[in-house]
Amino acid sequence: MKNFIKKMLGVDKLEAELAKRESELAEKTKTEADTKLTPKELATAAKEPWIAVLDTHVNPDNIRNGFFELDWNEYFVLQLRTAGYQGATDEEIVDQWFGELCRNIGAEENVDMSRRGAGYINVNNLGNGRTEVS
Repeated sequence: MKNFIKKMLGVDKLEAELAKRESELAEKTKTEADTKLTPKELATAAKEPWIAVLDTHVNPDNIRNGFFELDWNEYFVLQLRTAGYQGATDEEIVDQWFGELCRNIGAEENVDMSRRGAGYINVNNLGNGRTEVS
């Protein structure tokens, strides 16, 4: 009898419309929350490796010197470990990879990597998964 009365009054249609709107609102809220996440947070939530160059600095007094500021997530470090990179800290592992990447790029461009007139490489752990290489 209760269902018959609901049907006669159109309550069942109202309940269905309400459920549909609640579902749409929940999806919109989820989408808005996802768009507020950074690319790093999205990759980490998806358990995917992520790395980015946050900034590049060049010494105005000596154009040959500068540094890159890198940021990464733990899944990128896991990917590097799986590929054979080793180190006591995540920063050491990422620095090892970045150094090899730079050497490979130099070799591809026929740069004599044994003749580096740029000075020295300084690695500074900024904490929170970030390293400054200059």
